[in-house]
Amino acid sequence: MTDEFDYIIIGAGSAGCVLANRLSAGDATVCLLEAGGRDINPMIHIPAGFMKTLTDKRVNWLFQSEPGEGTAGRRIPAPRGKVLGGSSSINGHVYNRGPHNDFNTWSQLGNRGWSYADVLPYFKRSENRIGDGDDGYHGHDGELAVTDIDDHDPVCDAFIDGVENMGIPRNPDYNGANQAGVGYFQRTIKNGRRMSAAVSFLNPVRHRKNLDIRTNTHVERILFKGRRAVAVRYKRGGNTVEVKARREIILSGGSVASPQMLQVSGVGPASLLKDIGVPVTHNLPAVGENLSDHYAVRIANRVAGQSTINERSRGLALGREIGKWLLTRKGILSLSPSLAYVFWKSHESLEDPDLQFIFTPASYMQGVPSQLETYPGMTIACWTMRPQSRGYIRAQSAHTRDAPAIQPNYLSHEYDQQVLLAGLRLGRDMMQTPEMAAVFDHETTPGKDVQSDDEILDYARAMGTTVFHLMGSCRMGPASDNNSVVDDELRVHGIEGLRVVDASVMPTAHSTNTNAATIMIAEKASDMILGKTPPPAAEL
Repeated sequence: MTDEFDYIIIGAGSAGCVLANRLSAGDATVCLLEAGGRDINPMIHIPAGFMKTLTDKRVNWLFQSEPGEGTAGRRIPAPRGKVLGGSSSINGHVYNRGPHNDFNTWSQLGNRGWSYADVLPYFKRSENRIGDGDDGYHGHDGELAVTDIDDHDPVCDAFIDGVENMGIPRNPDYNGANQAGVGYFQRTIKNGRRMSAAVSFLNPVRHRKNLDIRTNTHVERILFKGRRAVAVRYKRGGNTVEVKARREIILSGGSVASPQMLQVSGVGPASLLKDIGVPVTHNLPAVGENLSDHYAVRIANRVAGQSTINERSRGLALGREIGKWLLTRKGILSLSPSLAYVFWKSHESLEDPDLQFIFTPASYMQGVPSQLETYPGMTIACWTMRPQSRGYIRAQSAHTRDAPAIQPNYLSHEYDQQVLLAGLRLGRDMMQTPEMAAVFDHETTPGKDVQSDDEILDYARAMGTTVFHLMGSCRMGPASDNNSVVDDELRVHGIEGLRVVDASVMPTAHSTNTNAATIMIAEKASDMILGKTPPPAAEL
């Protein structure tokens, strides 16, 4: 079977859904290929269902990282969405763009048009901000609903008040003029339901005649004619299908699948391709390198005098919560896993925060967010926002059905260790404010006996986890930069007709949650692909 389209998009995650919407808005024909199925699982759409989708092989690739010294020899689960919407269908709902200087740094590295002033119009284009916010920073006409938490929790209120009285300012809009401070998260939830990229961008246009959405299509490789990408080969059921691209192929598989797809298609480090038995189409050593991720460490505490999500999620109480959600779309089933945030500095001399904290009135068994404790609990977690540790994604065979090696090399850099230490100590201080005295009973994990730097780092290595922000493995940069994979229009160096559009192109470790920035990248890429003039840079 063979057919032909103007554009082929590989991967229907956050970026792929945006691209499918924008590229099919005119006369061009678009084929969107997704290895997973349709997003019909109800746990996707109930916000609290993330606890189920994190471990559900029907909607999740359930990857694991390679063991490392920074994880005490453990493999770390690395969830990636395998469904329409990709990881936006299983993530934690947080809408977090990142500080202005993240994007200014991208521009300063030689990536034209990627400063904060340049990308702000693209953030605004996709956003439907529901709630307060400076219109200079927020959009109201986009497809992606961004809302505030409307059910404030007394434990969270005590936490936010306490942090503010430590001297960290309350910030009503961390996606506005300034990121630093404490408050409640903005999230991609509307009327008690998840607003994934599929719900927001794909569903409204799925019936366009020039858009062909194909699920359960496992792409095997990209095909080339010389140095030009011309077709995609995939399997669906027992059939092998080749789909041709008249104009371009856009790879939006994410930071794991995109570099792997390039490698098995013959674009990557020649030595690796030889090892896995793939003929070299183009020797591009940086493919799969520069991988980074945020490594989170949680401090769990027992709560006194207040009910928490732990008790409300079982027995008769859970039944009441289910009824509440069905009738009002409120209650614990409508909540994101993290409710309150803090962006702050490990040292007062810093211009931007280098620590992100998340707080929730819940606690997890063994610190893993898939099973709640039975007693009242609360958790604060923190991570280094701009980690210096770098790792890789490497195909382990010529077949995309075989999981690649994922090695973020967590905590391998001394900088990451020292900033994390400062963050964990600061997080403990946040639990000891006068405002928290009425609800704080005692620290359960790691416990009061863990105090020295070595003890805290040992705990971090033994219990830390990913916060699902893998990025950078197809780094954006000029052709003269041997550590880059795509140029500033996201075209693969040395190849025609092929772009990478997803979080893998981020040239530096993005400071915060990656979903909002990935959607922005796709918005900007759609203009580049269609040859549209970019909107004027924002006046700040």
